[in-house]
Amino acid sequence: MKYNTLKNGFKISEVSFGCMSLKAENKENDSIISEAIAGGINLFDTADLYEKGANEKLLGTALKGKRNSVHISTKVGNRWKADGSGWEWCPRKEYILSAIDDSLHRLQTDYIDLYLLHGGTIDDPADEVIEAFERLVDSGKIRSYGISSIRPNVIREYVNRSNISAVMTQYSLLDRRPEEETLQLLGKNNIGVLARGSIASGLLAGKVPAPYLGLSETEVKNIQQGLLQKLPEGYTLGEGALRYVMDNPDITTAVAGIRTQQQLAEALAAEGKLPLTEKQRLYFQDIWTGNTYKEHR
Repeated sequence: MKYNTLKNGFKISEVSFGCMSLKAENKENDSIISEAIAGGINLFDTADLYEKGANEKLLGTALKGKRNSVHISTKVGNRWKADGSGWEWCPRKEYILSAIDDSLHRLQTDYIDLYLLHGGTIDDPADEVIEAFERLVDSGKIRSYGISSIRPNVIREYVNRSNISAVMTQYSLLDRRPEEETLQLLGKNNIGVLARGSIASGLLAGKVPAPYLGLSETEVKNIQQGLLQKLPEGYTLGEGALRYVMDNPDITTAVAGIRTQQQLAEALAAEGKLPLTEKQRLYFQDIWTGNTYKEHR
């Protein structure tokens, strides 16, 4: 397993484990997570929002006795309504400072390695958010912080005003919007990038073509076929798509959504392939012109 280093010194596996798809009732969770660690994965990403905290609980249980060998990333900002009917956005200092204790309890740990703001808009009280995160760093409850966002204006704001260590953002061959600006901005500022959605909800791993981010079903099918034609020998569609993300020099880790043993095996198989050459990545980019952000620029 290859590891990339965040500016806070954390060495992060180039494939990490997105826990959102795990369900609390799945009896295989512990074994899947143990196998991931054995395979070299050392970053596990969750959020207090997922299954109303149950996702954090299952991860904390699975990591008993293994905590010192892994990094945990979780998120804050979406607050469940009292009646359980949905959630609301709450990027307030008081909420962040209280929500961390609930996450620590569910994860059965004394600290979070990477605490992410779970979304955000340019109208949020960024000063409050940053002050809350800095206070949590000073208290030792978190070791570093960042944001989870696809919005260039929000990402730019935190790059300019805070000490974020990483940004989680969506990036794949079907969503090349970050290539326009944000990846270079983060790379220039030595800020890590946690790329989610690398296989575009399965569309880049053999799923039947469907519309995606403004692309028609036909356009998605054409991109799938183009990728298949340009794959290096011995690569599956999903492996090629995942390597395209991992081998971008500005990407720290591809956060693979994993629910089953098979999905874990596929993620580890992609990591085990030879990196794409720059020429091969350019071949992939030639399949289509790519997309750009229309809003929140």
